[in-house]
Amino acid sequence: MPTTPTSSPAHYLAGLPSPRRAELTTLHAAIRKAAPRLKPFMAYADMIGYGPYHYRYASGREGDAPIVALSSRAQYISLYVCGNRDGKYLAEAAAARLGKVSVGKACIRFKKLTDLNVPAALELVREAAVLIDREGGDFSL
Repeated sequence: MPTTPTSSPAHYLAGLPSPRRAELTTLHAAIRKAAPRLKPFMAYADMIGYGPYHYRYASGREGDAPIVALSSRAQYISLYVCGNRDGKYLAEAAAARLGKVSVGKACIRFKKLTDLNVPAALELVREAAVLIDREGGDFSL
């Protein structure tokens, strides 16, 4: 797994060991196809972000974060899908239909790509992309 910051998503993916490289490359391509408007970028040293947005909390704290992100971790793959609909986090609300995964508020963790219900996950990616286009889309965590 890369331990230093990379300059691009392609460089990050190329630095992953096999078979993880193939799984993340496949999911990266699927995310790009599902939400082409969400441009990929290196969100952090070890995370591909898609479609940055600016957030501001009631406390005044603010910053920039990806709407969707993808990362290889030591024991699993993480797919982050930010956004709320009707007061529920998108990923958390869809947990039961995402496959053999562990789900937090916005994080979907799985050991291998075959554990993830990819069509259901891509539906969440598309929904997050639609939410960001709407005035007042809720992406707070």
